[in-house]
Amino acid sequence: MKLHRCWPFLALALSACATVPPASLSGGPFANITPRMAQTQDVLGSLVRWGGTIASTSPAGSETCFQVVSHPLDSSARPEEGDLTDGRFMACAPGFYEPAIYASGREITVVGKLEIPYLGKVGKYDYRFPRVAAREIYLWPKRVAPIYPPPYFYDPFWYQPGPWMMGPW
Repeated sequence: MKLHRCWPFLALALSACATVPPASLSGGPFANITPRMAQTQDVLGSLVRWGGTIASTSPAGSETCFQVVSHPLDSSARPEEGDLTDGRFMACAPGFYEPAIYASGREITVVGKLEIPYLGKVGKYDYRFPRVAAREIYLWPKRVAPIYPPPYFYDPFWYQPGPWMMGPW
């Protein structure tokens, strides 16, 4: 089989390795509320699905709280890369989550209900964090940058038709 005919099969095989979030991230009628809206409006008890990059992880007592810089979610509920944000929020979940694993810079998606906002600080700035009582926290695998061959890369197996392959057309 020629190499150029294998690409569709290779693409299909690699797509089977794609990360799929758990079903609990996709179910539910989520409120159309952003963290910035939750800072100023009374939306207690609303079910939300938010995500972003962890700024800090604080285990305390019987729960672990995550301070998250929010980012819009893509179609698979993964936070999008980039500088677009709606502020920060606090997500607290029962149990212990290892701060070395749930470290600053990792991406998470949170599903839970909004509680009374938490008053805290970002640096020396007073900040009102919308607080989510998380029922689901999904830690996304680290993104891996694609490796491209150098522009002068030569593949000796690339199919190159020669003059002997030309037909009468």
